[in-house]
Amino acid sequence: MYSEAVLDHFQNPRNAGTLDAATATISVENPVCGDILELSVRVDAGRIGEARFRTRGCVTAMACSSLLTELLRGKTVAEARGITSEQISEALGGLPPSTVHGAQLARDAVQSLVAKLS
Repeated sequence: MYSEAVLDHFQNPRNAGTLDAATATISVENPVCGDILELSVRVDAGRIGEARFRTRGCVTAMACSSLLTELLRGKTVAEARGITSEQISEALGGLPPSTVHGAQLARDAVQSLVAKLS
């Protein structure tokens, strides 16, 4: 059911944990399934230098959160604004319709983060 990329990010999450001295920290929740994503970033010289996450949720939510931190690193806030749930899904090998909510949660986190940093 899950792609190799989803399983890899779930079993070996990148950038999991909290971020000391974060520029911004946000939390988003999917009220339907209860998944929660807390995302922290540090902005240096106008670019996201570091990103960390803590997620409580399903396999897909964990994998999308992990991938999101990789996508954010090195981007400006304006560039981060362009990250879509479709881009996240495609980068993970395509998500089945029943699990695409993980990518939408990550996209909601990006929107909340951009709003806080703007």
